[in-house]
Amino acid sequence: MADKTGFVGLGNMGAPMARNLLKAGISLVVHDLDPRKVQTMAEAGAEVAASAKAVAQETTRSICMVETTDQATAVIVNGFAEGAKPGHIVICMSTIDPFKLREIAAGLTERGIIVIDAPVSGGTKGAAEASLSIIAGGDPGAYDACQDLFSAMGANVFHAGGLGNGIAMKLINNMLLQVTTVAVAEGLVMGVKAGLDPKQLFDMMTVSSGDSFALRMRGSRMINRNFSPSGTIDISYKDQELETAFAKRLGVPVLLANVSQQVYQMARAAGLNKEEGSAVVKVYERMTGVTVG
Repeated sequence: MADKTGFVGLGNMGAPMARNLLKAGISLVVHDLDPRKVQTMAEAGAEVAASAKAVAQETTRSICMVETTDQATAVIVNGFAEGAKPGHIVICMSTIDPFKLREIAAGLTERGIIVIDAPVSGGTKGAAEASLSIIAGGDPGAYDACQDLFSAMGANVFHAGGLGNGIAMKLINNMLLQVTTVAVAEGLVMGVKAGLDPKQLFDMMTVSSGDSFALRMRGSRMINRNFSPSGTIDISYKDQELETAFAKRLGVPVLLANVSQQVYQMARAAGLNKEEGSAVVKVYERMTGVTVG
């Protein structure tokens, strides 16, 4: 047991993260609701458990990498907490409501179970290449005890302070990307409507004051019509719900975050839910009658 780590949630991000742990020589016990995903990981060398509770029973550290706050609550409260012994470390790598995670952790602390948050940034490419940014919050000793896991999955690891601070930092990072993505879509569509070559516009902006990570990543996708999901509009919208709710709890006005969320909602209403975030450009294209790229 001392040498085993649990992993629940083998989706587009979780599966490559788990594979990198195996490549680093870390013994994994895995679980997912999709038996095909579990089978693939078993073939890569992981042990399989029938439930999140069983994962925690066989390990001393357990990772939760699911999509929503409700899913994470089910995995941690109804799973890990039921199987873990005192001293067990639960690592929530999901991007969820930080206030809810703190509430969950308060109940687990009474049983001697430690919770830290460690959401990630870098998308499926970063997950596959073990180049993720990992933003942790929580007990410094537990954080130190998980350094082998973090170094196997990521290239940049940050400790942001108390529990929930990692998620808070991740939400702010996501908010900036989403707001800037909408601005990139507006700029490129405006350029095409004005008769400009979008590729030349892109090349000019990437060496000028309009440059940004969103322009380079999302702008190039818009021009090349590459909307295959590495992260979907649905997931981005879920994160925007967390961002705006978090801001309300803090009493902070976030005007651009709220406006950009409505653009993502328009994309969802247009049936673009499962396309990559850069597909928000299609909302503007349909309204203006032009196509970028």
